[in-house]
Amino acid sequence: MRLTLRLLSSVAQTRPFYVTTPIFYVNAAPHLGHLYTALVADAIQRFEKLTNPDCNVIFSTGTDEHGTKIQQAAAKANLSLPQYCTDISNEYKELFKEYGVGYTDFIRTTEDRHKKAVAHFWNKLLKEDYIYKAKYSGWYSVNDESFVLETHVKDEVKDGKNVKVSIESGHTVEWTEETNYMFRMSAFKTHLQEWLKQDGVIMPSKFQKQLQDSLLSDVYFPDISVSRPSSRVHWAIRVPGDDEQSIYVWLDALINYLTVLGYPDEDAMKARGRAWPADVHVVGKDILKFHGIYWPAFLMAIKWHPPRRLVCHSHWTVDGAKMSKSLGNVVAPRTTGVEPSALRYLLLREATMAHDANFSSRKLVAVANSELADTLGNLASRAAGAALNPRAELPALHPHDLAALAAGEVAAYLLHCVERLPEICYTHYKNYQFYKVADAVTHCLHSANLFFETHKPWELRKNVEKQKELDVILHITMETLRICGIILQPIIPEISTKLLDKLQIPKDCRNWEHCETPSWRIEGAIYETKNIKSGKFVLFQRIYTDKKNVHKKKASA
Repeated sequence: MRLTLRLLSSVAQTRPFYVTTPIFYVNAAPHLGHLYTALVADAIQRFEKLTNPDCNVIFSTGTDEHGTKIQQAAAKANLSLPQYCTDISNEYKELFKEYGVGYTDFIRTTEDRHKKAVAHFWNKLLKEDYIYKAKYSGWYSVNDESFVLETHVKDEVKDGKNVKVSIESGHTVEWTEETNYMFRMSAFKTHLQEWLKQDGVIMPSKFQKQLQDSLLSDVYFPDISVSRPSSRVHWAIRVPGDDEQSIYVWLDALINYLTVLGYPDEDAMKARGRAWPADVHVVGKDILKFHGIYWPAFLMAIKWHPPRRLVCHSHWTVDGAKMSKSLGNVVAPRTTGVEPSALRYLLLREATMAHDANFSSRKLVAVANSELADTLGNLASRAAGAALNPRAELPALHPHDLAALAAGEVAAYLLHCVERLPEICYTHYKNYQFYKVADAVTHCLHSANLFFETHKPWELRKNVEKQKELDVILHITMETLRICGIILQPIIPEISTKLLDKLQIPKDCRNWEHCETPSWRIEGAIYETKNIKSGKFVLFQRIYTDKKNVHKKKASA
């Protein structure tokens, strides 16, 4: 049934699959939370290609480079604004390359193509009469680059002074009065409520309910300011026809999702397959309002559809506190001391989307060693290693040999786990529950290790008459590894590739359909021995934090 549905989906899908990260603000270098957002989007697009190989994926990311905070950061770094933005933008590109984030488009809001898209979008809003000029006053947060409603402000003492802060972000706000262009947000409350009634439009569902509740509780749903005086925010895109005003950085930034598709050039958008509406926007919970309220309203105003889905994730914290420069607890990915595959695995394996996850270097090492080095890597090394498999083969599997072994409780349970694993993981991937995928695969691998230990293949290796039994054990173990390797590709692509290469699985046999049926369930299969790649094999090098242990390990190798 799964294969039939996929084939039907492939035929029906004539447009690209479009997934995005938010564009990242260049007021500081990238940290762990930024990387996590990109990894979630990358895992989504990799799973899409895994289940639908013919799908054309557009995966966009990039940097948001306008606003007051950028002006301040560039001045502090003693760099020109263009040079500062380029330097930080390049840091993101290098980080994403290092961690296997396979984006197809990297957009910068300082690019001419984006400025063209923003000007066109602005003029569309103006033409539809959703923008007007007026005097505006309210509490403004420089950190958040936004005005904050009176009801969303509270008194607080900071550095011995009584100040007003945003309840949502905790950032200080100041009373501001100025003439701005306003967007008629008030016209879209009912439309937004209708959009938010759709099942699964925002996942996890708790975040959809948050937006629904906020729309219900906000009796006063005001218009919003979408420009700033250019004398105050000069590093920004000017309002078309009015150089004294610059366009609000959030309106500017959100339009990036259209710029990537060639907007407003009809021919360019057609060439890209008319990929709007976006299939998935991946966002952090701190910018949910902008993507779940502002962005759909802006799109509705120009008569475009809102995105199909927002996938919203919670924060990574350190000792229970959100990472921030002021607290000095920001974790830069390259400072964790482990290779990218290990950090990538931990981030996708530990976070649950709906709740904050706490980062711990000690836990990172423990999980990587336990699951990647011991549970997965050690099993692969033993099954494919010269001690038990000197001819570097995936032995043939004969039904009568399997039947005798499968009568045992441990073997029967492993076969059951492997047979159910693809269906279980498919559901978890579709729900963006990567941690549950990792849990299910690890459980299956634990069963495989127990199976391996129970049948003691190293003892069978000593007895020629036990060769058939050894062959069955090696076959089942390597078939389990093959299926797990295919399933884990969206989460740890580099390690999965290394494993599948070792098993000499052809490149065109690594799609989801190739993991759905284990070899012992394929009717009419030809029973023949196949070669695997020979030579020493270490799938994942165990991490040693004690230098003495590292030295001892190397000396004994």
